[in-house]
Amino acid sequence: MPSYKAPVDDVHFLLNDVFHFDNYNNLRGFSDATADVREAIIGEAAKFAEEVLQPLNRVGDVEGCTRHDDGRVTTPAGFKDAFRQLADGGWLGLVAPAEYGGQGLPATLGQVVGEFLISSNMAFSMYSGLTQGAMAALLVHGTDEQKKLFVPRMVEGKWAGTMNLTEPHCGTDLGLLRTKAVKQADASYKISGTKIFISGGDQDLTENIVHLVLARIEGAPAGVRGISLFVVPKVLVNPDGSLGAKNGVSCGSIEHKMGIHGNSTCVMNYDNATGWLVGEENKGLNAMFVMMNEARLGVGVQGLAQSEVAYQNAVAYAKDRLQGRALTGPKAPDKAADPIIVHPDVRRTLMTIRAFNEAARAMMLWMSLKGDVAHRSGDAREREAADDMMGLLTPVLKGVLTDVGFANTVSAQQMYGGHGYIAEQGMEQFVRDARIAMIYEGANGIQALDLVGRKLPRDGGRAVTAYFAEVGAFVKDNASNEAMKPVVGPLATALGHLQQATQWLIKNGAATPDNAGAAATDYMYLFGLVTLGYMWGLMVKAAQTRLATAASDHLKTKLVTGKFFAERMLPETALHLARIQAGAGTVMELPADAF
Repeated sequence: MPSYKAPVDDVHFLLNDVFHFDNYNNLRGFSDATADVREAIIGEAAKFAEEVLQPLNRVGDVEGCTRHDDGRVTTPAGFKDAFRQLADGGWLGLVAPAEYGGQGLPATLGQVVGEFLISSNMAFSMYSGLTQGAMAALLVHGTDEQKKLFVPRMVEGKWAGTMNLTEPHCGTDLGLLRTKAVKQADASYKISGTKIFISGGDQDLTENIVHLVLARIEGAPAGVRGISLFVVPKVLVNPDGSLGAKNGVSCGSIEHKMGIHGNSTCVMNYDNATGWLVGEENKGLNAMFVMMNEARLGVGVQGLAQSEVAYQNAVAYAKDRLQGRALTGPKAPDKAADPIIVHPDVRRTLMTIRAFNEAARAMMLWMSLKGDVAHRSGDAREREAADDMMGLLTPVLKGVLTDVGFANTVSAQQMYGGHGYIAEQGMEQFVRDARIAMIYEGANGIQALDLVGRKLPRDGGRAVTAYFAEVGAFVKDNASNEAMKPVVGPLATALGHLQQATQWLIKNGAATPDNAGAAATDYMYLFGLVTLGYMWGLMVKAAQTRLATAASDHLKTKLVTGKFFAERMLPETALHLARIQAGAGTVMELPADAF
């Protein structure tokens, strides 16, 4: 059976030594997250993930969720009790404002906890993740009455939240949605339509579910300009906050999926359900994008989290499985064969996954800190710069971390040989669960197009210019440091490739849009590699600084792993640049009927 150990030491290294968390104490909530508080929170989150959630991961996969004849949906055995423990432990309100019952701590700590929960039980973690996303959307765009009514009960875990976008005929192109909203005399709306692929659409974990639903008000313009957002509770709420009659919302069926079986992915039917407008009429996407951006970062973490737990189990197996002898002679002469960890190709595979995981975790925390600055700083310029960087890198984080995270679960499964294909080992579940992250919250091809088509040119390229300046300054400041050259030299080359690719897109993408479309995914990967390389630069420098005053085997592995990334993974930027500069000619040349 698989196991999981939260990477607590790695998180502390990143927060304390790489990103200097205490330097952000001028931001709201950071001074409350002192080193001892952080240590306690991270330690307790690790314990909850390892001891409560991880044992339920296999249970959820085997049992799945059930829709009963009376329309009720039940979750796998143990999930309800675990959710109550999650709520009672205060985890749902960790970063929510204190005025609504939360603890008001930095969102960065929420992402740390999120990784642990996802690694231990991805399907379960989605119930809480979507609830926190719904809270975020309501806090930004909801009325005072909506915030006071819904958010405290979601913080308590009495109510959960969902996001309802997709319809049977309408996925990424939300302008095609048909769900209808009819305004009533009391300023409420009657919502009618069908939504599909709704994660946590119904369940037995909470007494109510707060659905955030995109719909078109009668008479509204066609396309995305006519979309509004509504809050539609599963059970209507009385003025005093008590539950009233059941609303016209029901789960029509539960999707039969490749993975995340423990999460109830529902077809949701809205039959004259009562809802209330969130934000302005016809500005629903603006409000929903708060939740979608939260979700995209969370989905990026899913890629990392599944890669991490798969890696941990692959390492344990490689140390235990005896097969063959080392090329340089027996390493375990007292045994019939050597453990497969002695073989270079096994080590290459494991080092590749490890080097990605550690840099991806750093990228996640770096981006989370940018998010905290964007939402909590009192300096308008700081907020703008942080928001720019988040907007630019969100599609990179979502697309690259989930694509590579999935590939890593497959590589980790490969370590087991035939045993990896057998369900009892747990590796094939990691593969199946990780696969969805590449698809939902905007399939990764869409993330790449968003990066190239919207994020690069936005505000005259202000964000990418700032990105080049930041990474370029790091390279310049450390170029003469002999100890840093193994990492900084390859990073400088990779950054040059990204700058060349950007200039090529500026020159060739606008005039021939297919060039931009054909280059988009390679450009996203190139951007991701440079960013992960920058993270390794920061980590290696921090490790060297610490090692100058204290010995640490943990930090020595950082130096080796960072060098491995620079030598064997970062050079892939040259491949992506070559593909980008090849243009769209052969990609678009064949007529459709030739396929």
